[in-house]
Amino acid sequence: MQLTDAQRLDWLRLIRSEGVGPRTFRGLVNRFGGAGAALEALPDLARARGKAVKVMTKAQGEREIAAAARIGVRFVAMGEDEYPAPLQATDDAPPLIALRGDAASLRRPCIAVVGSRNASAAGLTFTERLAHALGAEGLVVVSGLARGIDARAHAAALDSGTVAVLAGGHDRIYPAEHEPLAARILDHGGAIVAEMPLGWEPRGRDFPRRNRIISGLSLGTVVVEAARRSGSLITARFALEQGREVFAVPGSPLDPRAEGTNDLIRQGATLCAAPEHVIAVLAPLVAGRDELREAEDGERPAEPALYWDETDFFGDGAAPAPVPLGFEEAEAPIPGSDRARLLALLGPAPVAIDALARQAGLPARAVQGLLLELELDGLVARHGGGTVSLR
Repeated sequence: MQLTDAQRLDWLRLIRSEGVGPRTFRGLVNRFGGAGAALEALPDLARARGKAVKVMTKAQGEREIAAAARIGVRFVAMGEDEYPAPLQATDDAPPLIALRGDAASLRRPCIAVVGSRNASAAGLTFTERLAHALGAEGLVVVSGLARGIDARAHAAALDSGTVAVLAGGHDRIYPAEHEPLAARILDHGGAIVAEMPLGWEPRGRDFPRRNRIISGLSLGTVVVEAARRSGSLITARFALEQGREVFAVPGSPLDPRAEGTNDLIRQGATLCAAPEHVIAVLAPLVAGRDELREAEDGERPAEPALYWDETDFFGDGAAPAPVPLGFEEAEAPIPGSDRARLLALLGPAPVAIDALARQAGLPARAVQGLLLELELDGLVARHGGGTVSLR
């Protein structure tokens, strides 16, 4: 299926109209036979239910498409060749995704790597090794462009392929400090995906919406570090609901950043202590995916799977349940001083001093001096093999 320009405009107007989310969109298109007819019927349908609805005007839709094109963003619809098949298979897939970069990366098998923004040095180091190894096996690393684990996963997978999913619009990279990383992803042939319109500043409830896309694009999700209230656990929950694999990296029971991942393991997630643990599970899925694509000979369904659910209209089920304020999707502040940065990277698990210096972005000599101060203050313990941990 390939939409005409007029059809694409209708799809954009319908999904941008008030009260219409992915599931309502499907219901309306199924009931009225197309997005254009649904747009015409929407005001009367709303009035019959005692509601008023704001429908995106044709001029507003044309302006958004033109503004998107100026920064290299195109809108891809469900059923089109560039739309990722794994995402399309989920119940609340976005009818349209705003895509920037090379869509070929979305047609390769993907693996999500997510975790804490306030990551430890050990967690960041493991993420680098994991992303490198998964990329070497032909997997594209998907993450949310956040601080900590997400950013390190993207950076480590630049050469092998990575996809970033945004919570806001393409012109609102969040956090803003990761705009250079987003540019590097595009320069290396990766892709950036968003559901929200241009100019949209992400809010707390937008991060879970983003997370369902991260897991939906992927054969599985690896959670490296996560506190019990972490948004990464929401991604894992979506992965389970979508029938995808969930992996969790174990951590010290004394480190709050490992509480969520350790809980996942207790609940049945696959333990990931090495890249091979992920590769072994995904290998049959990748092989089956390739066989299916060959059998289909590149053909995609003519239309997305549409259904009508009366209870869904103006009560769209696409958005996840509200997440309590204070959950980890709210960006943690970056520690200001070098001393505070080292403390944030340290945990109960011993980490090599050279790895600590690399993750902190500080000279080894400066790190040694700071560690001496922290040791004298009783905050740091030294171990064999040139490793340190929090006391």
